[in-house]
Amino acid sequence: MINQKKPMLTPDWQLQTPLDALIFDCDGTLSQIEGIDALAAINDVGPAVKTLTEIAMGTTGINPEMYRERLMLTRPRADQMTLIGRKYIENLTEDIAEIISVYQRLEKKIFILSAGLLPAILPLARLLNIPESHVYGVAILFDDEGNFRDFDHASVLIQNQGKCRIVEDILKRHPRVGYIGDGLNDCPVQPFVSRFVGYGGACYRENIAALCDYYIAVRSMAPFLPLTLTENEFQTLSVSEKKLYKKGLTALQAGGVMMRGAR
Repeated sequence: MINQKKPMLTPDWQLQTPLDALIFDCDGTLSQIEGIDALAAINDVGPAVKTLTEIAMGTTGINPEMYRERLMLTRPRADQMTLIGRKYIENLTEDIAEIISVYQRLEKKIFILSAGLLPAILPLARLLNIPESHVYGVAILFDDEGNFRDFDHASVLIQNQGKCRIVEDILKRHPRVGYIGDGLNDCPVQPFVSRFVGYGGACYRENIAALCDYYIAVRSMAPFLPLTLTENEFQTLSVSEKKLYKKGLTALQAGGVMMRGAR
């Protein structure tokens, strides 16, 4: 009797249709730090600002009043934008640069969508070869001496549902989008995208995990790769890319990704 191998079943979490684009939050996702908290620590108002940040990220979501309060406490200088940009890069999330390179080789568009300060985010975007036109952050204004003057009060990103409006615009050009973020203001995006993943590797938040179909609970970003590629795309990966994919797959299978259900 000839033994025939049973066909391997496709995991219920694996995408069947390729994504066109990937959107990343910055603070606590692409980088392990919260930029505003790092600025606040430099300017000796760390505890007060950190408390507000945690409330915004984990409890209430962002709002214009809280956004203004943190900046008024911190009062960052223009020259500190470069410093925080370096800190973002120094605290880059494990495996993220390599994963983004895989997406770029597969010709997927990459976006950064953040309520962080735009001038500080741009150096990180340049490192990851993400064009400035694909980076969304909050503009900040300084006087001629480089002192804090104001920020863009019209930015939708300082509102809890603001990211949804930008995602809807991206979807007009790229219909199938994957998204990853760590905060409460990321979660409203979930119904709009083809694959939403919460990230708790920098700061695990149980209430955020409960809202996400998929929630990465390990520091490495590697599990995001199997969650955002089809089986056919996996077959096109190089040896080193498959190694990274399998690292993510191992973490996923070991419980490093909390799954509420396939979608």
